Order: sequence, then C-alpha cells, then structure tokens
Amino acid sequence: VWIFGYGSLVWRPGFEFTSRKVGFIRGYSRRFWQGDTFHRGSEKMVQHPVTTPLFDFQACTWGVAYEVRGEQIAASLEYLNMREAVLGGYDTKLVKFHPQEKDAEEPILALVYIATPQNPSYLGPASEEDIAAQIIVSSGCAGHNIEYLLRLADFMRYFCPQAEDKHLFSIEEALISILPCLYYTEESLEET
Repeated sequence: VWIFGYGSLVWRPGFEFTSRKVGFIRGYSRRFWQGDTFHRGSEKMVQHPVTTPLFDFQACTWGVAYEVRGEQIAASLEYLNMREAVLGGYDTKLVKFHPQEKDAEEPILALVYIATPQNPSYLGPASEEDIAAQIIVSSGCAGHNIEYLLRLADFMRYFCPQAEDKHLFSIEEALISILPCLYYTEESLEET
C-alpha cells in the first residue's frame, strides 16, 4: 500500500514504512483551508493545516508517498485513521501518484487524506495575510503552527525546486513580513 502525504506527513509520517518517493498527484491544489484544534491548534486558536479541496485538472500537489508492507499496513492505517480522519476530519481517496524520478515507472495508486468543504473543520478560503496571522498565534500538542508552515515550505524548496506552490509561499511571505512586528512589540513590552 502507498500513502501520499502533502502536509506534515512529508517530514513526520509517524509510522513505519518500507520506502518513500517524492512526487506529485494531479488534479488537486494544496490549500491552508482546514481548521484544527488538536495537532497545532486549540479551541481558542485554530490551526491551518493544509488540504487539497480544489479539483483542477491543471494543478499538481507535491509531497511524499510512503510504501507500507506486511504488518506495517494495519499499524499505519490505524495510526493515520486517528491522526487524519478522527482528529483531523479528513476523508480518504485513492489517487495516482507520479514519482519524481526521471526513469519512474507508471503512476502508483496511493491513499491520500483530503478535507472537503463538507468537513465540519473546513474553514474555506481566506487571504494569505489572514491565514498567516492565524498561523502565528496557533500551537497545539504537535507544536507551533509556524513550524508546520516553514517545514512544508522548506520541503518544497529542497525536494521539489521545480514545482510552484504560490499559495504556500505567499503565506510564508506574509508570515515573515508580520514576524518582525511581533518581535518588536514583545521586546517593547518587556522594556516597559
């Protein structure tokens, strides 16, 4: 079984796997439109993890596909069901995963977790600035939402430099433009 991750799964799968491949799925756009009050958010400050709600034939979402075999299958699916479906509200779909390697074989059928607009935690579209402002103040049991955004942006830069993800990088840019203001404000408050 292959499992495709396009958010925190790219750097923190949390399950045992046999192999992994960087690549993409077609027809979906990564968006920070899902809410989360557990992993990197709380009831007071909702996190913005990514989802791929938009079906667009022109779009590609880059990430990592993990191959799980034997006893790894049941354990990984049980773990991901809790992490992504029960706690995250994501649905599962089968998609064609296209490995990045030049001499890659045919596309691989992979399981992916996607949040749809029907999900109760679905937040929907917002400006990159609004999403960045919410990311800055959100954290949960898995860490701060800033880490989530920056690790995902780093993954894209280092493993998929040829790929474009304007939504992701616009939010990162908005976040970086806000951070110096927050630092200055906190420093000023300490001095008074």
